[in-house]
Amino acid sequence: MGNDGIGETAQAWVKLPDQEQVQALLASHPYNFGFVPGMMRLVMAHPEIAPLFGALFGRIMFGPGVLERGEREMVAAVAAAAQDCRY
Repeated sequence: MGNDGIGETAQAWVKLPDQEQVQALLASHPYNFGFVPGMMRLVMAHPEIAPLFGALFGRIMFGPGVLERGEREMVAAVAAAAQDCRY
């Protein structure tokens, strides 16, 4: 390919944790999809942020609120689809 970047896969400059490390943490997680989402690896690359992000996610998806769990899942699915996210 040329230097225009079209058709090339960008490489992350952030040191990501190994897939095996993250998969071990996902083993008993309710959102274990059978693969490690890239976003999960990125968040876990920042140990000072990961616990806070995880707590926020837990609160949004599982905490008390007006929306039922299925409705929250639907909002998440629509938002992901709008961003061409495969999961």
